[in-house]
Amino acid sequence: MTGPLAILGPGTLGISAAQWAAECGLETRLLGRDQHHAEAGLRRIHTRWDRAVERERLSSEARTMAVRRLSAAAFGPEALQGAATFLEALPENIEVKHPVLAAAGEWGPKDVLLLSGTSALPITELARRSGLVGRLVGFHLFVPVPRMAVVEMAVAPGTLPKCVEQARDLGKALGKRVVQVRDQPGFAAARMALAQGLEAMRLVEAGVASAEDLDALMTLGYGHPVGPLELSDRVGLDLRLRIAEGLTAAGEARFQPPALLRALVDAGHTGITAQKGFHHWNKEGRRTS
Repeated sequence: MTGPLAILGPGTLGISAAQWAAECGLETRLLGRDQHHAEAGLRRIHTRWDRAVERERLSSEARTMAVRRLSAAAFGPEALQGAATFLEALPENIEVKHPVLAAAGEWGPKDVLLLSGTSALPITELARRSGLVGRLVGFHLFVPVPRMAVVEMAVAPGTLPKCVEQARDLGKALGKRVVQVRDQPGFAAARMALAQGLEAMRLVEAGVASAEDLDALMTLGYGHPVGPLELSDRVGLDLRLRIAEGLTAAGEARFQPPALLRALVDAGHTGITAQKGFHHWNKEGRRTS
């Protein structure tokens, strides 16, 4: 990379990605809807680094260098000046994503690499809606980005090889294994995880076993780091529902969301951020039941 990495969206994904990029030595700009929004995300990252130093997971020197590499700015033409890469890390809604991608393509340098952090929206359609056919690459980072060792790179037909290689190089600079997948709704990772999660939800709905016990079967029986229902809580049940609905609308009936999932989302029990889903969570993101 010959210029900064600009990340739009100081939410869970954007903050995690910006934190890790700065730790990896990349000049990084965290962008928000305004300066205050961006700086609020910056403060959260600084707090994380403070805690990491206290717990001796990060040296004071490394923290100082990372802080110097990370800045905050409002999303606009000035924030894209000189940027080598633009990554949107916004909610999984094509109506939210495509206008900002179009703006980034217009405001950024003519050779800026344009990435979408979506985990499920088809890049072909997102690129078409953004006026970026051939230029947009899916770059699905897993949260928490510092701990997850892979990035799912979704490539639409006709994407310029240069863009694909630049995205692959960024993944390597972030210390990730880059897995390239063919563009389709849900890519590959979301489809596999969703299929398992939805089946676990149907088993709870049918009274086969509790959420805790079903997760235990997968963690203790198959060695998964977390069970499918805990993972669903961590991802967000509202996001799981939107992806399932999208795949179902595309004609894939096997992803029909269970009534239990709809009921939880309707009640506001969307998982870890709401502190309640299939499990209960505290404010620090730890399970309490």
